[in-house]
Amino acid sequence: MSNDVTSTDGGASTAPPTRRRRALWVAGVAGLTGVVGLAALGGIAARNDKPKSDQVSDAQPSTNRQNVSDDGGAAKGGATDDGGQDDDWSGDDWSGFDDRSGKDGKHDEKDRTKQVPCDSDKLIQAITFANNEDGGVLELAKGCTYTLTRNQDGNGLPVITEHITLKGEHTTIGREATADYFRILNVGAGGHLTLKGLSIKGGQTLRSPATADPATVWAPYSTQGRSTVAEPPAVAAPATKPATAAGAGPAAAAAAKPSATAAKPATKAAAKAAPAKATAKAAAPKATAKPAAKAAPAKTAAAAAKAAPTATKAATAKPVAAAAKPVGAGTTVAPLVEQPGFTDGAGVLVQPGGRAEILDSELLYNQSGSNGGGLANFGSTRLSKTTVAHNTAFLFGGGIFNAGVLQVDESKIKDNTGIIGGGGISNGAARIFTDDVDGGSVWVYKSEITDNETLGFGGGVLDVRGTTTLHQTTVSDNTALLAGGGVAVADSQLTLKDATVAKNSTAGVGGGLAVTFDSVATIENSRIKDNTAGFFGAGLFNEDSVTTLRESEVSGNRAVGPFGSGGGIYNTDGGEVSLYRTKVTHNFATLPPGGISNGLGSFVRLDDESAVSANRPTNCLNVPGCF
Repeated sequence: MSNDVTSTDGGASTAPPTRRRRALWVAGVAGLTGVVGLAALGGIAARNDKPKSDQVSDAQPSTNRQNVSDDGGAAKGGATDDGGQDDDWSGDDWSGFDDRSGKDGKHDEKDRTKQVPCDSDKLIQAITFANNEDGGVLELAKGCTYTLTRNQDGNGLPVITEHITLKGEHTTIGREATADYFRILNVGAGGHLTLKGLSIKGGQTLRSPATADPATVWAPYSTQGRSTVAEPPAVAAPATKPATAAGAGPAAAAAAKPSATAAKPATKAAAKAAPAKATAKAAAPKATAKPAAKAAPAKTAAAAAKAAPTATKAATAKPVAAAAKPVGAGTTVAPLVEQPGFTDGAGVLVQPGGRAEILDSELLYNQSGSNGGGLANFGSTRLSKTTVAHNTAFLFGGGIFNAGVLQVDESKIKDNTGIIGGGGISNGAARIFTDDVDGGSVWVYKSEITDNETLGFGGGVLDVRGTTTLHQTTVSDNTALLAGGGVAVADSQLTLKDATVAKNSTAGVGGGLAVTFDSVATIENSRIKDNTAGFFGAGLFNEDSVTTLRESEVSGNRAVGPFGSGGGIYNTDGGEVSLYRTKVTHNFATLPPGGISNGLGSFVRLDDESAVSANRPTNCLNVPGCF
């Protein structure tokens, strides 16, 4: 599949260049799988039925008048809900966008502003007219809750295809709790949505009755993990709602049923050639032999058995918009950008070529059947002074999923759950039923990523084949069962600058950071402290990757399991860790060393201005210049 995640204006790729992909090491997580089964958490949604940018909800069925604010539904500027009078909303009258005499109607916000009474039908009508009239600014009623009860093509509001601004003050747009499953907002190609002062709440997309286990998902990418993680018992998932107007038709039903079972490769080469359409019953392979190069992912078990160890990614291009074709369509070409799945983004979905600005707003209590509980971004999105909280994704990105260009500043990402990976933010995704999704570019500035959780990798942040920068940002109190309580990256580029990764935890490896799968991490003027791991690398777990720490601190981390080692830093499988003017102090491990553990064939460099001290029971193992 392609690594080319381009910007929406056709600019250069934001994803890192293709690199040799090697294996994650989720070391010593034996027996965890039974804990992480998803039987009680529901299933997952396959990615084989995707939305089309031209599916615009121009004619949604009418709904009854919705919840009105306490002051009787008064809109800003004195406009009120008059109990059913159509006034200037009747017919095709859209005078708010029509008076353009002597002015540039496309850019004059004042002349293009329309007040929307506290009525969900009129909000739908206003967006429809704005799409037809080159966009506009819609001022929503103060304190109003616009409750959506119906949908078209899985969207509660018409797809945004023009430059439209929705402005509110303590205003909520939400899905009625008993309504069919649908997302709230969808920004199509060419659309530009701006949200100001709004809460987007309660969106929910359909999930599949199929089950998957996080340990099984990550097993094909690991060395020792496959031999230590037991196969979970097969348990049926709870029944879900039948296919509804949310768009789950025959194609979606077919997508929910994988067409091939997972192979059980005997070598790592075969593991990487395992079919994309794996099921939850896939057994973890037991061998740990490492091939000279990655085998190409095959589409069937038979193809996996024949995959050559020297195959390259170019030979395994992924279909463009595969879900839009009948199951079994054979034409495959490399896409320029990643495409969303039909159930991605329960709160807001931004499609490739779409743009969104979410300012002073909230994305709350949304639940995605696949990726991106609060937001799924495949285009270009900025969040500023916004809270993303209490959202859930049954695959990746409980709060936010990104495969485009994402900027987050002065915001809070908290209390979200991503079942398979990336509790707070997931930049890309590992494959489950289809090929993996390459991450795009994520920049987080002066923000907080706290109290998020996952049963897989990356409690706070996960990056799979993307680029992530955390600048003056705190990642704290997040939890991942398998690896990377705070941050986990795989075949990615990670930069921490003046950042804090603290009080995160995992039962596996990398309580604070798990840098794996041939990644490159740069940590500058940052603090990795007070994190906890059940096995290795409570502060930093570095496997088969290159990590550089400058003027940073790794302190107070604890590897507390019976085989816990490398409380501060654990470096293994040919990894390289370089420390410049960095302190590794007061870390603890059950087994020595408490400070830095360096495996055979791996490399740790300490400069003269770095200090490794006061770690228990010892400071270092196999680290030159450290005692």
